[in-house]
Formats: sequence, structure tokens, C-alpha cells
Amino acid sequence: MRPDAEVEAGSLLVAAPSLTDPNFKRTVVYIIDQRPEGTLGVVLNRPSEVAVLDVLPPWGTYVSRPQCIHIGGPVEQKTALCLAALKAGTDPGKVEGLVGVQGPVALVDLDAEPEDLMPLVRGMRVFAGYSGWGEGQLAGEIERGDWMVVTGLADDVLVGANVDLWGRVLRRQGMPLALVSTYPTDVRLN
Repeated sequence: MRPDAEVEAGSLLVAAPSLTDPNFKRTVVYIIDQRPEGTLGVVLNRPSEVAVLDVLPPWGTYVSRPQCIHIGGPVEQKTALCLAALKAGTDPGKVEGLVGVQGPVALVDLDAEPEDLMPLVRGMRVFAGYSGWGEGQLAGEIERGDWMVVTGLADDVLVGANVDLWGRVLRRQGMPLALVSTYPTDVRLN
């Protein structure tokens, strides 16, 4: 079985403590699309200092707090992606301006009219850039131990800036992954 066989839209990649790349250290990546030719996701826990209102004024008041752009990853940081957690019963396949990802999570077309979509949305985030892996690249990183693959929840997409999403996701996995959540940020200070 391939190391990335468990990766699918809606799953999370949780950075292992040994992953020290500054783009991904202690990150949680939400997978938007997984295909044999590559994987696309966004880092959920990297808020920026830039307000959505300053970059995408029509959407600024509708995004979940903190109402800032999140850094989705190192690729194409001038590109904006928007993920929304939809209200129960909403079928994104039947709504223009939404593309279903997994369960109640959908990509939002930022060219759509916010007022048309907001009655269907319980929360949303805008991301600058994305995280991407070419064919076989993610499988190699998982095999090397850089990532832990776990099931994502719609609320992970909406978590606030002051929440330790990395630790929260690991703690809810049970043992032995829950123990990883106690790994210090800098072992020299332990």
C-alpha cells in the first residue's frame, strides 16, 4: 500500500515534530484534492496580519474571526482560496459558487456574490497560496515520517488564531498520537 493511500479530500496532514521546514513546522494542512498526479491543500493554522477586508472587500465582513487572510502555503501566495463550512443540509453540488470538498466543507468562488452564499454558510476562511505536492512527492514525505495523516473535521477549517490546532488535532487521535501533542516546540527548552 502506498504511504499516501489514506490521504483524501478532507483529511489532514499534521506536521511531525521533526519537520523543521519553516513553511510547515507544526502546521495542519487540510487536503482539498488528492489525485495520482498530485495533492492540493491549505495550511489551516497560519493567520497573517492582513485583513480580508483590505484584500477582498466584498468578503471581509463575512469571514470567521479573526477576519484575516491565512497563509495557505508557500505556493502562489498571490492566489486566494476560500473554504467554507456549510450549514446542515446544504448540497454544494446544487449551489452555483460552491464546489464540494468533503462533507460540509466546500471551496467558495470568490467571484460569486457573498450575499447569495452567506445564508448557506456557517463559517469561512480565505487563504493566500496553497500547499502542493507533485506525483509521488507527498508519499515520500509521509514515508520519511514528515506527516501524520488523520481525519479532518469541518470545524478545523474555522479554528481561531489563538487555538493550538496542531495540539488539538493530535490530542483527539487517542494514543499514541495524543502523546505527540506534548512534544515541546523547542526541545532545548525542555
